[in-house]
Amino acid sequence: MKKALRIILLAILAIIFIGTLVFLFKKSQPKKQVYEIVTVEEGTVENTTVATGKVSPRDEILIKPQISGIVSEVLKEAGDYVKVGDIIATVKVVPDVSQLNSAESRVTLAQISLTQIKAEYNRQKELFDKGVIAKDEMDKSEAEYKKAQEELQNAKDNLDIVKTGISKKTAQYSNTQIRSTITGMILDVPIKAGNSVIQANTFNDGTTIATVANMNDMIFIGKIDETEVGRVHTGMPIKLSVGAIEGQKFDATLEYIAPKGVEENGAILFEIKAAARIPDTVVVRAGYSANAEIVVAKAEKVMFIPESTLTFSNDSTFIQLLTDTTDNKQEFEKKHIQIGLSDGIKVEVKSGLKLGDKIRGNEISDKQNLNAKK
Repeated sequence: MKKALRIILLAILAIIFIGTLVFLFKKSQPKKQVYEIVTVEEGTVENTTVATGKVSPRDEILIKPQISGIVSEVLKEAGDYVKVGDIIATVKVVPDVSQLNSAESRVTLAQISLTQIKAEYNRQKELFDKGVIAKDEMDKSEAEYKKAQEELQNAKDNLDIVKTGISKKTAQYSNTQIRSTITGMILDVPIKAGNSVIQANTFNDGTTIATVANMNDMIFIGKIDETEVGRVHTGMPIKLSVGAIEGQKFDATLEYIAPKGVEENGAILFEIKAAARIPDTVVVRAGYSANAEIVVAKAEKVMFIPESTLTFSNDSTFIQLLTDTTDNKQEFEKKHIQIGLSDGIKVEVKSGLKLGDKIRGNEISDKQNLNAKK
């Protein structure tokens, strides 16, 4: 019995020993390397740079009051479309005490003057009717009487303006009615009924009643790094990607590059502006964030390969050209080529290859092989 157990134990040890030798032998064998095969293709290679920014109306007009007072009514709100001359809000004038007193005094004096001149005019008219005075004197008296009437009316109009901001003669030109100066969309109405507003003067810009802009004339405003600004110029085509509108790109034309840069977070950035061409069917709101893709170089109908297939040595560029695939073995030949434009993913091939050539790509791992078999 003991002899049998000894034999079984020795057999197990022998099996373990032989299995270990087999495992170590397989482990010491060189690993078979399999590479992805890439074909030389023809197409377009573009070198682009991206600028971040926003889409805004070209001009945003601030509507200011022409008179100081209190907002009595707001007739429009943000998002409304207005035309030139449309009333946005009305302002109630708060009269100045000294101006009101002067205006009332002017009306009183004009009334007194008119009464005196009217009496003189009536006397002159009686004398003229009797033939006592000449027509020349009568005409002078009549002119003085009309001047006095006009002066009284002007004084009353001035009093109305001081009190209410308007008069009967100037009602249609009233500066208490705040009107839009352009046709467009109201972007913001920062005031409410009851707010005090002041007109623009030497010491103050005046209160903004509303901001109006033409939403059919949009521009992209962004910034580009100093390393790229030398490669762009006005007139270049741009593709805009608006963050709030997925799956669409809009054409634009670069029309402005700032002559002076601004330092931000240690980098020098230059402002750029581009005229955007947005279809009427697309609603773009002011301030949408956007990215501008600028094509700084482009090569069309050229051979290209993935940039990851390149190797470099002594300022020369090489690839591994596939020469044979017999017996499931891949044989490659190192070959020198000349490259051109690159977009970071694919690179233009100027010489050394022909269309349809197959070259070595990335190595395929064992996990990739297993997944491919599955």
